[in-house]
Amino acid sequence: MQAGHATILQETHMILCPISEFRRYLQLHPLFPAVAGFLADRDLLAIPEGRTELQGDELYVSASPRALTRPASAVSLEAHRAYIDVQVVLAGTDTMGWSPLETCRMASGPYDPAKDIGFFRDAPANLITVPAGQLAVFFPEDAHAPLIGNGQTVKKLIVKVLV
Repeated sequence: MQAGHATILQETHMILCPISEFRRYLQLHPLFPAVAGFLADRDLLAIPEGRTELQGDELYVSASPRALTRPASAVSLEAHRAYIDVQVVLAGTDTMGWSPLETCRMASGPYDPAKDIGFFRDAPANLITVPAGQLAVFFPEDAHAPLIGNGQTVKKLIVKVLV
């Protein structure tokens, strides 16, 4: 954790909720109120593809083009150390794998600090269905595998929140 962001709770694990209910979790991180304001104040489907900075590298949004889901066997768990992922599903249904990072044993390679990502070959402990209008929050303690399915189209935003 960095100075100034010390109010994040230790050992917090993933959250699944409707977009409109994210405000219940504002106390978990000092940037979460800005995330909630962003999610409430605009037409999320109109966000252009690519990166939209909200507060520089501390808080930004990555809008992906519509993506196709893949079989679970084709998806790797990933984990981040520097950022919290708030994955917001706008269209379609994204099934996401989840495991506590502490249980992941089979790294696919070293953690890449430049991209803030590490991959694991472990099978997810749980599969979570996230339909349009809901979001999933993954903390550094969470390994996750998005876009699991049978070729369905998903449109989503990923809000990156600096730990």
